[in-house]
Amino acid sequence: MNAIAIETVTTADTYEEVRDLPVLRDYHMHGGYEWMEDIEAEGWSVLGIWGCDGWDLGQWPYVMVAGIRTADAIGNLFGVATYCEGDVTCTFYRTQAAQWEKITEHAFYSWKNGQAHGPDDLPETVAELPGRYRVPYRPAFD
Repeated sequence: MNAIAIETVTTADTYEEVRDLPVLRDYHMHGGYEWMEDIEAEGWSVLGIWGCDGWDLGQWPYVMVAGIRTADAIGNLFGVATYCEGDVTCTFYRTQAAQWEKITEHAFYSWKNGQAHGPDDLPETVAELPGRYRVPYRPAFD
């Protein structure tokens, strides 16, 4: 069983059919850390933190979120995959903003449900989440 298949997908934001994308599939052969190694060898990156202050994203090794940036002849493509004890969902977007929104949804869900440490001032819904919590963590360098 392979963690990745090259497939045709429909982008979730623009509904375009795009061929030959590295789509992540269910992975019940080994555990989460092995999944992470396998997908990183193919260009995907597992994200451990999210938001302006770098709060936890997921619950490693049981729940993880991964992203990829690739392109076709038209332009950039951005993927998001979630791993939950071997069950994997994978979607692609034409815009980075749509990718970040999907990652934010996953982060909010895990923060709100106590699966990961997140901000203390979470609103009731993801729609109310401030912009500073909807972006990748970027550490400040001295």
